Amino acid sequence: MEEILNSPEFQAILPYAPYIFLAFVIRLVLLILFCMMADSTLQLIKEENRCLARGQVWFLLLPFFNIYWNFVVVRRLTDSLNNEFYDRKQAVEENPTQKMGFFFAGTFLVYNFPLPMFIGFVLFILNMVALFLYFLKVKEHRELLRNGVEEG
Repeated sequence: MEEILNSPEFQAILPYAPYIFLAFVIRLVLLILFCMMADSTLQLIKEENRCLARGQVWFLLLPFFNIYWNFVVVRRLTDSLNNEFYDRKQAVEENPTQKMGFFFAGTFLVYNFPLPMFIGFVLFILNMVALFLYFLKVKEHRELLRNGVEEG
């Protein structure tokens, strides 16, 4: 262990440790906010139209499992929104949130490959941006569901 701590590679990364930690905390907070928002979106969807149980969104917080579960959440959330909008006869794009969701899930998958540090850093930033954009897209459709409930 002492050899690792005294290695030049570790010493070169050490000054950046607080920034790396801060980036992971920001990503975790953004992911928790996304889970809360996706859960509240599923709450607005009738149970018979849901392809994903409300609590299952929180599996995104499990390390390693979330690499796979991102794709499941994207697909099932898209299907749930499709079903609900079709049931309400609201005109929206087909497969809402799917493109941005798969972009988020794909960047997260590739980010977890063992790649050189610079490429990993670029993918981390790209994944954070993709998560934020996916968050906004799901939020937009959640607002459409809310407005549809008020009108109908």
